[in-house]
Amino acid sequence: MELPSLNQIRAAQAFVYKFMPPTPQYTWPLLNNRLGAEIWIKHENHTPVGAFKVRGTLLYLHWLKQKHPALQGVVAATRGNHGQGVGMAARLFGLKAVIVVPHGNSVEKNRAMAAQGVELIEHGHDFQAAFEFAQKLAEERGLVFIESIHEQLVLGTSTYALEFLEGAPELDVVYVPIGWGLRSAAWLQRAMPCAARRRLWA
Repeated sequence: MELPSLNQIRAAQAFVYKFMPPTPQYTWPLLNNRLGAEIWIKHENHTPVGAFKVRGTLLYLHWLKQKHPALQGVVAATRGNHGQGVGMAARLFGLKAVIVVPHGNSVEKNRAMAAQGVELIEHGHDFQAAFEFAQKLAEERGLVFIESIHEQLVLGTSTYALEFLEGAPELDVVYVPIGWGLRSAAWLQRAMPCAARRRLWA
């Protein structure tokens, strides 16, 4: 994948804001006292789906529809947050969304995805089985399979890190979760010169 520029991230940010406002970051006195430092927390649970994933799926499905104007729908495998983001973006852009989850998946996550209007299918005993089934299903139905990682997904997701670095005071250390979200924040760290003194730790 190619590293996005800061201008590209700002353009992605402007697009995401058509569908949701920036999420807040707060410093919590009790937490500060407990840890002995000033701590700022980015609240991505304030997005329309309660997770950062919607930022990437909004950008990705918009890009996908422009690239394939005749596109009818998409298929994705998930355990929840990615599927909620895909479902919301598909609904907004007039696309069908089929989401495959493994048996025993979170009931709450399944309900949240169904509320977005997706066709929810349970298959397999783990995520890998659901993932492989979703790929085959997309091919059989003539729909596009959405990978878990893609340049447009990462570009959209990076907008939360830009908000955080611009909204919080100068920071000494930034902690991010280990996973695909780490790539988004790390890419922004390299693309944003004014954040050179801020270090990312996993």
